[in-house]
Amino acid sequence: MVERTISYTSTIKELLILTKPGIVTLVLITTLGGIYIGSGGNLDGQIVFWTLLGTGMAAAGSAVLNMVFDRDIDALMERTSHRPLPRGSVNPKLAFSFGLGLVIGSFFVLALLVNLWSAVLAMVASFSYVVLYTLLLKRKTPVATEIGGISGALPPVIGYVAGAGEVDLKAFVLFLIMFMWQPPHFWVLALKYRDDYAKAGIPTLPVARGVKITKLNTLVYTVSLLPLSLIPYAIGMAGTLYFVVALVMSLLYTVYTLKFLFSPKEESMKLFFFSIIYITAIFGALIVDLR
Repeated sequence: MVERTISYTSTIKELLILTKPGIVTLVLITTLGGIYIGSGGNLDGQIVFWTLLGTGMAAAGSAVLNMVFDRDIDALMERTSHRPLPRGSVNPKLAFSFGLGLVIGSFFVLALLVNLWSAVLAMVASFSYVVLYTLLLKRKTPVATEIGGISGALPPVIGYVAGAGEVDLKAFVLFLIMFMWQPPHFWVLALKYRDDYAKAGIPTLPVARGVKITKLNTLVYTVSLLPLSLIPYAIGMAGTLYFVVALVMSLLYTVYTLKFLFSPKEESMKLFFFSIIYITAIFGALIVDLR
């Protein structure tokens, strides 16, 4: 009986690892920001709870399914070989059922307790990550990064429509900013793990096109964030404080990326961490200076 209990506890721990708690936490933070913006700062406790629960379930379930389908290549890469599925500590069928159950459950939580829009968007996020990114594109083309960005850009939109009850221009602006931020954020990290991806046969941009093209694409996306980040001010979504923060941070991001472009270094974790500071500052200023 004791051994069986230990086995159950171990399996539960391994399943929780498959949900990528750190990523889910970031998803919930951006979702909460979206709820605040969509509700105009008038948070409803029940809406917040059910939205975060449903969105968290969708993100966790998608992460599990991603690792189920990627278990063969995860075993080949040093940074992912320690995951539960490559180690054989979790049955793939159990993990698949667990992940699928979370995704399906998230739809009903959001549809029944929040609104249909949030449920549909959560399903779009899961579909784009699990089907489009993981199953169809990741092993074939570097374009997978941009397509995979859809799922990462939707959590604040899910939160927004949960708070506002509708999809409008402001929701689209949030999506655009998050969508354009993700590729350069990922590419800098992909440069660091280029050899790992090459070993597993994953054609990320650094593997498929090389360091210089990756740096150039990173700059193109970073530069595009400058005008996009100012749209909330232009449409009256935020005030002057936001405008100043967005302008300064976008200019700094562009300058740092330019320095990286002309640097002989093939990776820059400083730029990676600045990208996190950038998006945090943008959303923080938007929440503080919301109109």
